[in-house]
Amino acid sequence: MSWTRRSSLAPARPWGGKRCPRPSGCAWTAPPSNAFSRRAVVLPLHPPVKPMLASPVDGVPRREGLLFEPKWDGFRCLAFVDPGSPVLLQSRTGRGLERYFPEVQATFSQQLERPAVLDGELVVIRHDSDGDRLDWNVLSERIHPAASRVKALAERTPATFIAFDLLALDDHDLTGSAQSERRSLLADLGLDRPGLRTTPATEDPELAEEWFRLFEGAGLDGIIAKPLDGPYVPGKRTMLKIKHSRTVDCVVAGLRWHANTEPGTAVGSLQLGLHDEHGVLHHVGVVGSFSATRRRELAGELTELITDGEHPWVGENATGRRLPGSVNRWNSNEQPWVPLRPARVVEVSYDHTEGGHPARFRHTTQFVRWRPDRDPKSCDYAQLDEPMRYDLDSVLFGAVHRTERSSG
Repeated sequence: MSWTRRSSLAPARPWGGKRCPRPSGCAWTAPPSNAFSRRAVVLPLHPPVKPMLASPVDGVPRREGLLFEPKWDGFRCLAFVDPGSPVLLQSRTGRGLERYFPEVQATFSQQLERPAVLDGELVVIRHDSDGDRLDWNVLSERIHPAASRVKALAERTPATFIAFDLLALDDHDLTGSAQSERRSLLADLGLDRPGLRTTPATEDPELAEEWFRLFEGAGLDGIIAKPLDGPYVPGKRTMLKIKHSRTVDCVVAGLRWHANTEPGTAVGSLQLGLHDEHGVLHHVGVVGSFSATRRRELAGELTELITDGEHPWVGENATGRRLPGSVNRWNSNEQPWVPLRPARVVEVSYDHTEGGHPARFRHTTQFVRWRPDRDPKSCDYAQLDEPMRYDLDSVLFGAVHRTERSSG
């Protein structure tokens, strides 16, 4: 039994001279699922392997030769599955994730009987009365230092691995194979079981547009586009990503000085706030993508707003609020910041919010413009868009239909 690779000079047809039965054609013919048990198999890739990355573009590309997939909003993960050995889970940065997701290890051990290296996303699915959706907040809680807590969360909020690429199968390295061939082999693995799924995909840009518009309601992040004839190139931005983006007007209520500069000479980031329905100002995130020249200019412009007087995020006023520089599991030390009188308004673009009410921006926002025409007191949470809900199960099957809210 062997794997046959198609040559550009003399295409091999291991099906008795007939054309490959798959619509997209094949570069490899896979052996039976139990073939590896009759011979020693050495997995050709081992961690760390840098994942292939994507560059942002505006709008779904309309050119031919692309494979479109939903962009899952979770933890990027490479799974190294070698039956008889512990399953290894690698993060985007090369760190091991096994200790945080023991249930995913168990799922691979029980459900995938062949040596393989898969690229995918770890997500947590929340089951609501109006449809399932991804829950980033619960997923982020899974990274915890206490083993007892990890065990409890694995049982209470189990993660699912969404596979979207296949880097190796049995003892064959597939990174040099075309995306279309890797996708065909991935689909043949039949990963459609609890805790282990395969992402839907399409070559139709119009359907991808519909996915982009609707799937956000299930908690997804956008659309990924991959060249069908492209290899898997670790660490390179050979894919395209189309993400959702919105703008909101925020109060500027603080700043941090830029690292490695003398305090007062260059602004590192601006601390942003929004008012809740009671008029309470909550810290929601930061904006900080400024040029070196602009950082120095901002230091001069904002000096007059620096205050050591009453401030909504200082002293008794700060009780029960999320504050700039707060200590959490990601920051073990309080990060210094400088209070500003909340007198200026800035428009920023953002992709997602997270956390229960009052929410915050998940990622650093992008500066759009100053809004001198806006009253800071008018900057509230009501500005934030909430996408129409969409059932996650429909996403996994590539379906396009809305989940209606009940009128009762």
